[in-house]
Amino acid sequence: MTDYESLDAWIDAHFDEQVKFLQELIRVPTDTPPGNNAPHAERTAELLQAFGLDVEKHPVPDALVRAAGLESITNLVVRRPYGPGKTILLNAHGDVVPPGEGWTKNPYGGEIENGQIYGRASAVSKSDFSSYTFAVRALEAVVKPTTGSVELLFTYDEEFGGEVGPAWLLKNKIIHPDLMIAAGFSYQVITAHNGCLQMEVTVHGQMAHAAIPESGVDALQAAVHILNALYAQNTRYKQVSSKVEGITHPYLNVGLIEGGTNTNVVPGRVTFKLDRRMIPEENPAQVEAALRQIIGDEAARQPGITVDVKRILLANSMQPLPGNQPLVEAIQKHGQEVFGEAIPALGTPLYTDVRLFCEAGIPGVIYGAGPHTVLESHAKRADERLDLEDLRRATQVIARTLKDLLS
Repeated sequence: MTDYESLDAWIDAHFDEQVKFLQELIRVPTDTPPGNNAPHAERTAELLQAFGLDVEKHPVPDALVRAAGLESITNLVVRRPYGPGKTILLNAHGDVVPPGEGWTKNPYGGEIENGQIYGRASAVSKSDFSSYTFAVRALEAVVKPTTGSVELLFTYDEEFGGEVGPAWLLKNKIIHPDLMIAAGFSYQVITAHNGCLQMEVTVHGQMAHAAIPESGVDALQAAVHILNALYAQNTRYKQVSSKVEGITHPYLNVGLIEGGTNTNVVPGRVTFKLDRRMIPEENPAQVEAALRQIIGDEAARQPGITVDVKRILLANSMQPLPGNQPLVEAIQKHGQEVFGEAIPALGTPLYTDVRLFCEAGIPGVIYGAGPHTVLESHAKRADERLDLEDLRRATQVIARTLKDLLS
């Protein structure tokens, strides 16, 4: 057997153990918000230590965690040095959006049915806690590398931008790899992604009794005018196209609206939060300035209305670095051999914290366990699931890729 075949065989032989590991990870909730994710890190560390892996725990100072809008964060690092050479880091995030409604399975059950495992983060991205861990275990059992090193990094703030995960670890020089692979969500190798600007807009009017509405200033009515202006701009975004394959055009979404005090009261305040996805060709400062202009101009047309606009997240787009080619070529080669189909290198409209590594000059790509498309996985929807064969094969691809990169 070749080393590649031996790696595949080791993963096959230990696959039941790998699936149980993933089930244990799914069963500890990591809903973000509220972002009380240190308990999951503790449980993950216990499971990794049972495999004989030494785990570094890096709790983030409470003040920084609270400032990021979260409750508790402990980042985990596992270092596996083999000899002189490059350090390859594998990063997956454990935080997830809350389950929401419509589930037919327990979102924290890790149930298996018809070859699929169900649960929040089963696909994005606790699955890659599992694929990366078992790829490294297979590598060490079969290849026994003597050059380079591998680091596992498990973080918990990707949903909130990565500032107290990868950004904090890079800033404090806890990690600084030569190459990195981050948790994936489809068969593709992702080499670029959109940026994201999130803003909170508060529209101020004046409360009044609903029986005498003319004595107040309706903040909701004004907010509707502002929203209509934003949605009209969203339609115009379709005329702008990205040159990156896999990415289409800019767009915005208003995902949360709240305000008012009671049914019989003219609302004096309405707040909404918007999410603006930026294609790699856009300048974030110009995008933000344009949105503030639209909001301000429309508010000025509404008598008695004032607005406060606050940026709550700015995630730059991921621009591919030339040094990522060894990663792309190895994953494409082994992906085609294991999956029996070509594995394209594309951009994605999602945003991730891989951008933080690229901004630090560390070439990276996104690849891990997932179906052909994110939509198939039900990520961030009810009944999120992952085909176990996709988990198995992605683990084999990662193990083979590590073997090539550390040779």
